[in-house]
Amino acid sequence: MAKTNMELLKTFDIYSLPDLDTVVMGALEMLEGRDLPYIDIGNYKRPLVVGSGNAEATGRIIFDKVDAIFASESTVDDKLTNIKGIDEVVIVSASGGKHAPIIAQKAKRAGKHVTLITNTYGSPAEQSLTEADITVHVFPKNREPYTYNTSTYMAMIFGYTREEVAGIKQFIEENINTIQMPAFSEYSKYYLIVPPQFAGIIRMLQVKFIELFGRNIARDVETSEYVRHATTVAPSDELFIAFGEPNTTWGQSNNRLNVPLPDNAGYGAMMAIGYYVISQIQKAQPQYFKENIAGYCKYISTVFEEDIQPIVPGNIE
Repeated sequence: MAKTNMELLKTFDIYSLPDLDTVVMGALEMLEGRDLPYIDIGNYKRPLVVGSGNAEATGRIIFDKVDAIFASESTVDDKLTNIKGIDEVVIVSASGGKHAPIIAQKAKRAGKHVTLITNTYGSPAEQSLTEADITVHVFPKNREPYTYNTSTYMAMIFGYTREEVAGIKQFIEENINTIQMPAFSEYSKYYLIVPPQFAGIIRMLQVKFIELFGRNIARDVETSEYVRHATTVAPSDELFIAFGEPNTTWGQSNNRLNVPLPDNAGYGAMMAIGYYVISQIQKAQPQYFKENIAGYCKYISTVFEEDIQPIVPGNIE
C-alpha cells in the first residue's frame, strides 16, 4: 500500500527532500478533522501585528478585517514609537525564534501585552516573557524541510477561515491534479494572477518563489485588477498562470494556464492550490532548493546564532 503524504513527511531525510506538493497534501491530511486554536480577533482594538516574510503575510490575512497595524522586524520600532492606540502586539512566528524574542522584549519595554501565534511549544519568544505578559496560541505542524513553512502557516490560516479541509483536498485531487500542465521547464519567467479578494496571498507566493528559485527564475504576482496597470508594457516570453478567474487577455494563448478555485474558496484553498501549482514548476526546474538548503542552514545558523537544521520537526504524533 502506498504511503500517505503525512507518512512520507515522517521519514524523508536530507537526501530525499519532498517536493512542495507532497508537503501541501500532507498538511491537508494533517489538518483534516483536527481542532485548531481559535483566535478571537474581536478581542483587539488596534493590534500591532508583526512577522517576517510569510509570517507577516499570514498576520495580514488573519487580521485583515481588524483596525490593525502591520510591521516586520525592520519597521516594528517605528510603529511602536509613533503609532498611538496600539493595545496589543501580535507576533506571528512558526518557530518563535530568530527575531520573535527580540520583538517580544521590545513590546514589553513599550508596555504592551503580547499574543504569540506559533507552531512551537516553549519557544524562545514565549520563554522571553512572563506568563502575565504573553498569550500563546500553538498550532499543529508537520515535519517539513526548512523554509517550506506550509503546514505551519496553513494551520494558522485555516484556524482563522474555518474552511472545510477535506473538500479542498478532494478539489486538488480531482480538479488540479488532472490539469494538463504546460512544459514548465521551457519557461524561466512566470506571472501569477490572483483574484482581488486574495490580494493578501501575493507576498506568500512571491516568497515561495524566492525560497525555491532565488533569482534564477523570474516571477511576478498581482491581482487581476492590478495586472491592467502597465505591468506588461515590456513583453517577455513568460507563462501567465491565473487562479480562479480565467485569463483571456494577458499573454499569447499558448502562454496561459488557468487554474480553477473551489466555489466560495477562502485563503486556505488559495494557499494550498497556489503552492501546489508552484510545486509543479519546482519539479520541472533545476533543484536549486534541494541542492543548497543544507549549506544555507549551516550559514544562516551563524547569522542568527541559532542551530537551524534543514529539516524542521513536527509537533504532532
